[in-house]
Amino acid sequence: MLSYEDAVARLLAASAPVAPVEVAVGDAAGLTLAGDLAARLTQPPFPASAMDGYAIRWADMPGPWRIIGESAAGRGLAGRVGAGEASRIFTGAPVPEGADTVIVQEEVRREGDALTMTGEGPPREGAHIRTAGKDFRAGDRLIAAGTRLSPQHIGLAAAGGYGRLAVRRPRVTLIATGDELVPPGTMPAADQIVGSNGVMLAALLRAAGAEVSDLGIFPDDPAAIGKGLEAAKDADLVVTIGGASVGDHDLVQAALKDAGAALDFWKVAIKPGKPLIAGALGEARVLGLPGNPVSAFICAVLFALPVLRRMAGRPEADAMTTARLLTPLPANGGRRDHQRGRLTPEGVSAFESQDSAMLGVLARANALIIRPPGAPAAPAGAEVPVLALDRILGTP
Repeated sequence: MLSYEDAVARLLAASAPVAPVEVAVGDAAGLTLAGDLAARLTQPPFPASAMDGYAIRWADMPGPWRIIGESAAGRGLAGRVGAGEASRIFTGAPVPEGADTVIVQEEVRREGDALTMTGEGPPREGAHIRTAGKDFRAGDRLIAAGTRLSPQHIGLAAAGGYGRLAVRRPRVTLIATGDELVPPGTMPAADQIVGSNGVMLAALLRAAGAEVSDLGIFPDDPAAIGKGLEAAKDADLVVTIGGASVGDHDLVQAALKDAGAALDFWKVAIKPGKPLIAGALGEARVLGLPGNPVSAFICAVLFALPVLRRMAGRPEADAMTTARLLTPLPANGGRRDHQRGRLTPEGVSAFESQDSAMLGVLARANALIIRPPGAPAAPAGAEVPVLALDRILGTP
């Protein structure tokens, strides 16, 4: 049985960045930039006013001035500001040729075309003007390769002259198995339960920047599972859910072998989620998750998310921290444990129930308390390693 560290290392060693694809800049949020992005434009493209007021020459201070026209956003003054002259100007408008300073409208009085200063005036030459290229210039690197694009990055890329971006977006196919499962929104019979894992993991993986295809629920039948695997052949990562153990109805391993998959390992020394399948199906990586909801979620966080980051060409997330235990924990056994807990500024506490089927507990947890194999009992006040879920799920 592999250790957690060895299992992650083997998964990452077998994974590589996927080929870039182009998407519209407005659709790229949450995806990973494939290459450095250099500005195609200069921003601002011209000296622009930062305030509403009047464009003047600093040499003409303290006035008075004669107003010769107006410069508005998208419609600059055609002429030149000469000695003793001023142009009405608005925020974002081009500063007319000849002018080098803006005096704000609250510090002047206008009577017809005559302008006089009534306040202290601009503090220096160049006041209230955004110089050309103050934000960036054509050729400047705007965003580094491997950046997960935020809404702010989208705005920057658009301002830099881009309508489409080259990104890495791993394709994931989900295959859930189980005769007892019915789709969400379906009323289960007496011997059935709702299959919540597919929609939960699809949401998790999409939030990580993957393109997810959820093929739905397959019965515990090797031929049916094989059809699902055939439909998943173009994915970068195939994730099966359930059927990963050794019971009579755990048929995923056999179906994978029948489909020609090469299995790398099975079983990892962790709790929850010991039955974990890893391998390859053609060019796709395969990750077989256990069927218990909490086990499936935690294994996806621990193993699927690092693989997706590697496929996207993004660095590992730094979501580990330490926190003070608010309640004691007993000694741990031989497998690395991931206790669902609540992290606050005061410290962290584990929920009383750690059952791997308890979605209610998982939904209230914002942290996993890491208990290394063989860890001794930890009293209240001890510092323990913690995986902050909000950090790992929201890490760009």
